[in-house]
Amino acid sequence: MTISIATADDMDLVLEGIKAILRQQEDFEVIGTYQGLSDLVDALTEARPQVIVLGDRLDPALDVLALVESVRRITPRSRIIVMSSLPDGRIVHELFVAGAAGYMYKSDPLSLYLVDAVRTVVRGKPYLSPTANAEYLLAMQAEHPRWLFDAEARDVLHLMANGYRAQEIAALRGMPIRRVYWVANKLRDRFGADTNAQLMVRAAEEGFLP
Repeated sequence: MTISIATADDMDLVLEGIKAILRQQEDFEVIGTYQGLSDLVDALTEARPQVIVLGDRLDPALDVLALVESVRRITPRSRIIVMSSLPDGRIVHELFVAGAAGYMYKSDPLSLYLVDAVRTVVRGKPYLSPTANAEYLLAMQAEHPRWLFDAEARDVLHLMANGYRAQEIAALRGMPIRRVYWVANKLRDRFGADTNAQLMVRAAEEGFLP
């Protein structure tokens, strides 16, 4: 059975490397390579690849969670393997909840692991490259209850980054102000920040803010 694959990343050299690796497999068919989300979306209106290998910075306007969610809305049956330069176990957990099927840390050699990743997710099993797997296990062993960095939290983060105060966010979104304070506290914990200023810097470093 032929496995159809689409690849998308913001760097053309990464795309060429992925394409070269995948085309060595006789049962793999690379149906397209894309450097922008709009090009990928246009292609998905006609094609439904079994696997999408997706760079986490494909669209600078979207964080990786929103990126995965947007692609899954178009083609929910496709298995998405996210490629990222961040080996953060919390992101891996959040991406699996968002619907990703696999996660590859870009510093793990693609030539060694990419083919196995594709075959694994096609079988309906999750895949993590070695570094991502180690970080994920560490994150899952944390003693504190796991809180999901969901759409509400990302919205509050963006509003805070744009200078909105807690009272203004509560009024704008119709949220109890205690909820806003609780989300802000969880955000600081999520990014290991003591202050809101540190929160903004670390969220930007992980691609969740411009």
